[in-house]
Amino acid sequence: MPELPEVEVVKRSLERNILNLVIKKVKINDTNLRYKVDKIGLSKLIGKKITKVRRRSKFLIFEIGKTYRMLVHLGMTGKFFFIDKNDNKFKTSFYYFLNYKKDQKHDRVIFILNKKQKLIYNDVRKFGFIKIYSSSLITKSQHLMHLGPEPLEKNWNFLYLKKYIIGKKRLIKNILMDQKCVSGLGNIYVNEILFLSEVKPFRKATKLKNFEIEKIIKFSKKILKNSIKLGGSTIKDFSSENGKKGFFQQYFKVYGRENQKCSNADCNLTIKRMVISNRATFFCKKCQK
Repeated sequence: MPELPEVEVVKRSLERNILNLVIKKVKINDTNLRYKVDKIGLSKLIGKKITKVRRRSKFLIFEIGKTYRMLVHLGMTGKFFFIDKNDNKFKTSFYYFLNYKKDQKHDRVIFILNKKQKLIYNDVRKFGFIKIYSSSLITKSQHLMHLGPEPLEKNWNFLYLKKYIIGKKRLIKNILMDQKCVSGLGNIYVNEILFLSEVKPFRKATKLKNFEIEKIIKFSKKILKNSIKLGGSTIKDFSSENGKKGFFQQYFKVYGRENQKCSNADCNLTIKRMVISNRATFFCKKCQK
């Protein structure tokens, strides 16, 4: 499942291609996504201009006209294709490869835009979803209303996290994975953040020292910024616009590196793997305390 950097890459790619285009028609090939596709809601978008694309946590929010907002979650295999006026197909999300015949089999919703262009929502496993809201109700969506601060914004800071973990006996990894604490982080980046912060993922949050909390804040911001700059992480089949693969996975310190030598030059141990809350967790016994 794409995490914050990957969804941010998709958002920026969409912004370059679809802003100010008008939805002329919506073709629904399959209504059975994670939630039933709202045919009536989608029909209300016809004739409206796509004015903005935003990201909140791992969600995409399309501002369509003054009245409507389209909330999209990519799930495991959801992706957008953009087709320009010359029928060139561009990748903006993750997939295995471009194949017109095989892709069409999984094209769930097609937005026909002006200037002979199209935006296609394609989803092999159908765990993603598309929901339509009025502009005044989008913030009250069950998917958005309980989200914590964005990790790249100023309100994700030392004081916030220190206060949040008071009295919480949960593991620090589970705290960082909780979208109510901080939005957009997932398993890949939490593993990396905790390694650079020199904190074992199974430490109790209440046991963290102030300097460790400061490190977690610092490295969460640094890692996410670097990943976005590098196009995200290519795990299995993620690629950014124009088919370019994300390169951040080349800089992984621990994720997926079980039994490989620790990346710290002064450490002679290998990376260990354990399962925390059904998630693969990677760490170094020596470098993380």
